[in-house]
Amino acid sequence: MTVGIVAQRDNDRAMSLASTLCDRLRATSAAVVVDDTTAGALGDHDAWEAAVPDSAPVDEMSACDLVVSIGGDGTFLYAARGAGSTPILGVNLGEVGFLNAIAPEEAVETVVAEVEHIQKTGSARTRAKPRLQASGDDWELSPALNEIVVQGERRGHGGGATVDVYVDDSLYTSGHADGVLVATPTGSTAYNLSERGPLVHPDVAGLIITGMADETGTPPLVVDVDSEIVVELTDADSGVVVSDGRVRKDVVPPERITVSRASEPVRLAGPPLDFFTALDKLA
Repeated sequence: MTVGIVAQRDNDRAMSLASTLCDRLRATSAAVVVDDTTAGALGDHDAWEAAVPDSAPVDEMSACDLVVSIGGDGTFLYAARGAGSTPILGVNLGEVGFLNAIAPEEAVETVVAEVEHIQKTGSARTRAKPRLQASGDDWELSPALNEIVVQGERRGHGGGATVDVYVDDSLYTSGHADGVLVATPTGSTAYNLSERGPLVHPDVAGLIITGMADETGTPPLVVDVDSEIVVELTDADSGVVVSDGRVRKDVVPPERITVSRASEPVRLAGPPLDFFTALDKLA
């Protein structure tokens, strides 16, 4: 079997842990592949003495049997984008870590145990979490685990656009706003929360719609996870659609954007996160 490792760039702790993990995984007869950025950093790291393992672009991590993310939630989202349906296990080196359930001191033994389980049974122990797909007439963004944002060319005074939001063909809100954010329960603790959207437990089968500086004052709404959400963007020179803060599509209004549950979920491996314990770190 093959284990992919994606470590947070410019983080000595992440590189040291990646180095130790590579050594231990070799003892299990598992092949190791690291993403290109991690490979370059490992070759320069003081803790690394062996040959750097094979490397691949992060977008090819779906060819692995297990992907390990070492860092914060940003590193996890980066790794998940390339993992596809491959199980992904997150090691938390950040302050909050809603996506990374494994503490650094437990990381090596937890990963090795999961690898041995896969080798013995042929499959990982996983939990599926929904992702979001945003699309237009002739384009489609890569799926988002946290949120899709649709907004005018800029935020603040003089920016924004007229935003009409439909849920399963019924109009939910219409008016001027900086934009609108559609989040999964997993993403409710991220950008959604900073826009005063609600916290939603990750086991809830729903999607969250949160206005961004919405002049109508429409409250956030939680809808069924299989709802189709359509955002019509008008009265602006340009706009942008962003998936998980990384992948963006520039659009020219009037534009109709459809946001719905992606066909392929993220498959989380390893022990589950205690959501309420993680919430304490937000205080």
